[in-house]
Amino acid sequence: MSMKKTNKETVGFQAEVKQLLHLMVHSLYSNKEIFLRELISNASDANDKLRFQSLGQEDLLEDSPELHISVSVDKDQRLLCVTDNGIGMSRAEITQQLGTIAHSGTTEFLENLSGDQQKDSQLIGQFGVGFYSSFIVAQEVEVVSRKAGLPKSEGVRWTSKGDGEFTVESIVRADRGTSVILKLKADEDEFLDEVRVRNLIREYADHISFPVQMASENDEGGEQQTVNRAKALWTRPRAEIKDDEYVEFYKYISRDLTDPLDWAHNKVEGKREYTSLLYIPAAAPFDLWNREVPRGVKLYIQRVFITDEATQFLPLYLRFVRGIVDSSDLSLNISREMLQQDPNVSSIKTALTKRVLDVLKRLSTKEVEKYRSFWEQFGLVLKEGLAEDFNNREKIASLLRFNTTMSEGVIQDRSLDNYISDSGEQDTIYYICADSASSIRANPHLEIFEDKGVEVLLLSDRIDEWVMQHLPEYKGKSFRDVARGDLDLTGKADAETKKQPSKEQKHFLKRVKRVLRDKVDEVRISYRLKESAACLVLGDQDLGYQMQKLLKATGSEAPESVPSLELNPLHPLVQRLERETDEEGFDSLAVLLLEEAIIAEGRQLEKPAAFVKRLNQLLINSDDADTQDVDRVEMRWGGTKPRSIPSKVSSVNNAKRAAGNAPCKIRPVLFNASPVTMGSPNPPAPMNAASVAVPMLTTAAILMPERRWGSDRGR
Repeated sequence: MSMKKTNKETVGFQAEVKQLLHLMVHSLYSNKEIFLRELISNASDANDKLRFQSLGQEDLLEDSPELHISVSVDKDQRLLCVTDNGIGMSRAEITQQLGTIAHSGTTEFLENLSGDQQKDSQLIGQFGVGFYSSFIVAQEVEVVSRKAGLPKSEGVRWTSKGDGEFTVESIVRADRGTSVILKLKADEDEFLDEVRVRNLIREYADHISFPVQMASENDEGGEQQTVNRAKALWTRPRAEIKDDEYVEFYKYISRDLTDPLDWAHNKVEGKREYTSLLYIPAAAPFDLWNREVPRGVKLYIQRVFITDEATQFLPLYLRFVRGIVDSSDLSLNISREMLQQDPNVSSIKTALTKRVLDVLKRLSTKEVEKYRSFWEQFGLVLKEGLAEDFNNREKIASLLRFNTTMSEGVIQDRSLDNYISDSGEQDTIYYICADSASSIRANPHLEIFEDKGVEVLLLSDRIDEWVMQHLPEYKGKSFRDVARGDLDLTGKADAETKKQPSKEQKHFLKRVKRVLRDKVDEVRISYRLKESAACLVLGDQDLGYQMQKLLKATGSEAPESVPSLELNPLHPLVQRLERETDEEGFDSLAVLLLEEAIIAEGRQLEKPAAFVKRLNQLLINSDDADTQDVDRVEMRWGGTKPRSIPSKVSSVNNAKRAAGNAPCKIRPVLFNASPVTMGSPNPPAPMNAASVAVPMLTTAAILMPERRWGSDRGR
């Protein structure tokens, strides 16, 4: 089989340099002020290169051993200049490094260093494109340089307008190092403002190891003043740093005038090398709950500021933490404004999260008052971690603080460890959710627990129900919502809690259910209640009221939960409902009990006016309920004796039936009592047709006797 020969060749990509430069300048960087950071970073690299090379060639330092960077502004000529006295460039180097896009002199220099030298190096630029950010603000860029060790006559000038071409010429330059001179565009006046330039230096280069100098604003002689600190606090050993210095640095990076609660300063060496300095603030910012606001620690690469929104290093529930991370092991994108996907980032995040939680744990055990202050400010945010950080869930749970039935007032001062320690062999942690911390203690579901001496967590923060869905257990103890499902206080139940409803009670419950219809899922006898008449109980899988509100607030659909109504058979109001024969009265009182149960949980009624009307009617009827079917008495004055006047025939029969078990009246609730039977009444017939007196009621507080009028002498 013969093969036909093909004309195969390898062809290099062609680039339109002008278009490539335009793309880099206008697409690579999101913020035009970044150019100053890039130029200062390049100047710092140049100084570092000279520092390394001078270790073996001391004469390279010539007559200026102090390495520095200077920035100057010429408003008249619209010039901004960044100068270093570092290694400098020869003509060949400036042609290669600035004339070849993406050629990095720093990368080439690092490749020629030994392992230990690379480890100690603080070189920053490694992409070879940072210099070209100058064309974002400059219409023309001039670079003047002389390499250290070369004669003054071998200086070089490089000039370009960023249009794909550049010029190179040899010049005489007395000083070693490099000057980058920007001819600013007409609309870039802000970079001719010395105050603005100083602020940018402090923002982006405050902690590089070389002083960045500018001429004094008020000194016409041009005396140089150091703008940056030129020393990164976090690079110093912890033993050498005073607390006042830590506090001062926190205020500097956070813009917070208050002292921090605590901090953690760590340097990690080995496979991954980085330094972190993390602070716990004392007060929450006003926008803490705006989760969309970018928050994170400040990121430095070799002490050069990269971003103050490095959100990758801490989870969102720790968004209140302030501080810095400085590393040389992280992969930046080409603009050095964002981190690439890097496994080192994930490892650092894990370590920093653990470090913050350890600081909080120490505060919670050794500095209780400080931690109480922290919890008041950030406790609600920390709770989010139960849902967001599965690996640290138990550690976060140990840091939570709760208001419980054992707390004084509404303060959240009880930990889960406190609860377990005080509950003995109890295998369940009980809690209840409500919207109000002030009203939750009156919730009827707590009555049985108070009676049995069982502690209950009182959860009233708006995210509590959502949070508890992500905390099924703690140290082998399960959690139980006391307002859901059947209640079983294992080991604490008495015979009464196991009592089954009678046939009459079952009939009564069906009557109530018919009245309430689909408002409740079920009506049943409750023995969890001690003082209240009724309560509402959700199913184990039902969505709680707090969660429903939370979902509705976010615009999400919230399925309605239909609760069961539990009635306390020992409560006088339930007993009155049970013996109520009037259908209208029965319906009204049944609805009233449901509404009272809703109010007791801290929720609002759909029709509060109707509730008020029903309640008023109940109060009125409490005075009249016993006299509606009894003969009315007409009082006559002016010497005439009073006499009974039957209102209707049925009243006589009702009165006779009431003789054995007549109802009695009480304000505002009715109780059972036996009536008093009269002998022969006076005056005589026809009044002796009725033999029942108005019943008398004695309570612990009130004695309500029969009213006597005129000369009536009955017993």
